[in-house]
Amino acid sequence: MESPMPEAPRPFRILGVQQVAIGAPDKRALQHLWGDLFGLEPVGTYRSERENVDEDILRLGVGPFAVEVDLMQPIDADARPRVHVPALNHVGLWVDDIQSAVTWLGEHGVRFTPGGIRKGAAGHDVTFIHPKGNEQSPVGGVGVLIELVQAPAEVIAAFDDASAS
Repeated sequence: MESPMPEAPRPFRILGVQQVAIGAPDKRALQHLWGDLFGLEPVGTYRSERENVDEDILRLGVGPFAVEVDLMQPIDADARPRVHVPALNHVGLWVDDIQSAVTWLGEHGVRFTPGGIRKGAAGHDVTFIHPKGNEQSPVGGVGVLIELVQAPAEVIAAFDDASAS
């Protein structure tokens, strides 16, 4: 089903993939594959009881377009959210103006998860598009949880420079 293009101009840009988040009941196998065998650089950790996540943050690539690979396991395997189901938990996208994106997308029927815009594991403002639409907000991620991540100034500038060439 094709949907018509929105009439209002889009007040934001998606600049690239910021992260891929992968979950497992125990993240040691993920660490072995992504860290030991693939050689991705560890750059941080994040733990949140509220989000039920114990996470290692690795980096793939260099410079402003490096991609974060988050290896996650639940703190409590029986609690929600279930960061390991599905194993590919979510995809994060850099956005140049998260507030405009949330406002505009919301006006166009996009459903967001509870929690609004908040600081994410890497310190950037984030929000999530729900995998499923509902009656009030019929547009979801079609089965995929999508994180919008406010791009820092250096990513926006690098995107602008690369786009100009």
